[in-house]
Amino acid sequence: MSLDNTNAKLVRMANQIATFFKSQPEAERIHGVAMHINKFWEPRMRKAFFELVEQGDAGFDPIVIAAADIIKRPGSPSQPSETSEHIDPAMLEAGFSD
Repeated sequence: MSLDNTNAKLVRMANQIATFFKSQPEAERIHGVAMHINKFWEPRMRKAFFELVEQGDAGFDPIVIAAADIIKRPGSPSQPSETSEHIDPAMLEAGFSD
């Protein structure tokens, strides 16, 4: 699967989160990744994340794939629906370093 720059950044960010949580006890890894994404990724980022997961083979770490089951889906009853289909690439750059 060929990813555009924005999607590639989402994959890289998610995998970096997984890499951090690999240093934690095994029982905390999946939950830790999901909690971090739920807390710090805004709904449009999570929407794009789920689109990539559903397309398959985006290059996510297996811990990220396992965490997808407990990551909040945008538009769920506890979340307002999103009206924008576009992710602003600047949003991914804010506070992110390689």
